[in-house]
Amino acid sequence: MNAERIVRIVAGTFVMLSLALGAEASPLFVSSNFLWFTAFVGANLFQSGFTSFCPLNNILAKFGIKGGSC
Repeated sequence: MNAERIVRIVAGTFVMLSLALGAEASPLFVSSNFLWFTAFVGANLFQSGFTSFCPLNNILAKFGIKGGSC
């Protein structure tokens, strides 16, 4: 598995989990403040589309996982 796929999987997991914990209609609701984490992940994906800078991709490279950019 390459780094690009791992980044997409991790980002999708974080978004779904933070929505489940932050949406009041969810049975897993904890606090609406979890929606800030959703916004952070979305903003990071947005900026990485323009700049090709992705912190997770850099971390994965240090672990020896090769593959495309975010």
